[in-house]
Amino acid sequence: MNYCPQCGHALEDRFAFGKMRRACPACDIVYFQDPKVAAAVLVERGGQVLLVRRSIAPEQGKWSLPAGFVDAEEDPRQAAGRECLEETGLEVTITGLFDVLYGREHPRGASILIVYTARIIGGTLQAQDDADAVAFFDPADLPPLAFTTTQAILEKWRTGHTSQQ
Repeated sequence: MNYCPQCGHALEDRFAFGKMRRACPACDIVYFQDPKVAAAVLVERGGQVLLVRRSIAPEQGKWSLPAGFVDAEEDPRQAAGRECLEETGLEVTITGLFDVLYGREHPRGASILIVYTARIIGGTLQAQDDADAVAFFDPADLPPLAFTTTQAILEKWRTGHTSQQ
């Protein structure tokens, strides 16, 4: 951020609230950069997990959970369901919270990923939006995975899945 969103004056770096931040010398506003938040769904059917193959960068051609950014004023649970429908054609209902992870993996990525469990309630399985393929996979036979967060979630799922057998 280079200019004050309130008065338009050029921002400067200033020590405020325990660290260096962008601040306006004219109106004294301190700019707080908010983290990007994404939501994902972990959908299991017959012991397999639903994954989408990314058709866009980053990690194009690799597989991940159906996921995307949470819009302003949007409940993360609704965002997770919306993203699943947009990418897979499947309508889901959220059944629980699986995990919350922190860590930006690329400059345009999310800082926080909220992963929900969900079950299918309708729709037709079909790759859409920024996915060029969609499929269910066995825990022991996962395809090349995008992102360390996807890998961490599926490792946690796989560990829980094998301990239940």
